[in-house]
Amino acid sequence: MSGFGINVFDFGAKGDGVADDTAAIQAAINFCAERGGGRILFPYTKGGYRIASPAIETLDGMPLRAQLYIPKGNANIYLEGEMPCRLLNSYQLTLHNAAADNVIETRFGTMRTDNTRIFSDWHAPEVHEAEARPYAILAAPEGTSLKGRFSHTQISIANLEFRVPLDHEKMYPTESAVNLQNCSRVHISDCQFCLGDQVGDTALSKELLHNPCHTAGLVLSGDQNDNNVLRNVAVQGFRYGIVSGEHVVADYLYIHNCEEGLTFHDSSHLSCFYHIVAQHNTVIVSTAREDLFGMPKGKCNVEISTLNFECGTNRRPAINALKYGVYDPDGRLRGSLKWHKPWGKQEFPSVCTEYFVIENF
Repeated sequence: MSGFGINVFDFGAKGDGVADDTAAIQAAINFCAERGGGRILFPYTKGGYRIASPAIETLDGMPLRAQLYIPKGNANIYLEGEMPCRLLNSYQLTLHNAAADNVIETRFGTMRTDNTRIFSDWHAPEVHEAEARPYAILAAPEGTSLKGRFSHTQISIANLEFRVPLDHEKMYPTESAVNLQNCSRVHISDCQFCLGDQVGDTALSKELLHNPCHTAGLVLSGDQNDNNVLRNVAVQGFRYGIVSGEHVVADYLYIHNCEEGLTFHDSSHLSCFYHIVAQHNTVIVSTAREDLFGMPKGKCNVEISTLNFECGTNRRPAINALKYGVYDPDGRLRGSLKWHKPWGKQEFPSVCTEYFVIENF
């Protein structure tokens, strides 16, 4: 231990982007849990922390499916990178001429290395069942407490980027980034959850495709959680960007290149989102149509104060052209949303009932 917190270097992590740091980081997490909690520091390195070990299917007989895990218990664990993430580091916008079927311009074409990042290069097995537990870089095991089946009390993550691999043959990820459905309290700030490659069609002469695997950038606590707080968080490239339940308060979310950006399974207690920036998502806000990741469906009381979006029309990847601003075919949403589009045709196609009020800002 050095200074104020636990440094992953003291447990053997290299952060050179070559060595497998899985065991070293897990050792730091376990040490923190055993001492009753604390801050685990990830110094910035240009290479990043490589997680190459396969996911652990179960822990002490309980479902896990993660390469790194948060041990069950009441320890207050805090994972922190050296500085706040520069968001959209992995975001590429390809301007495309639909009539001529050619690329006009590409922006943000280089994957940056200026975030403190944890990246996986292990390709998870294909799992196509919506109810099945997703594979993830980091998760807590399933527990026995309340409807959320919580095993861990509180986890905080700050200043870290989590990258999952994009299979270049399939052109979709089979792994989620972080699954915290079995943690009852979750606090995330200045973090990004994304793919390890660009999603546009220029670098690989390919583009991101529909994902048959129910992957997510960030899965928040299951039902009957205590509190979830998000601030300055970005997700990009997954089937679901953020999967949310109740007692969530969030401010300034970036949601990009997801098939469903913000998906609710249940929110009987009110969840409030103050500002969302959404670009190039098929659906921006939705409710789960199945018991997603084993979390039961319920009423969703949601307030989204402001949502700024771009629709992705005539841009690649093609699956990210906006189809619905809100998609709630079961009519479970209660609350309101106010949207803004800075240019182009002003529309926000939605499927919901009168109990969810949608207004143009």
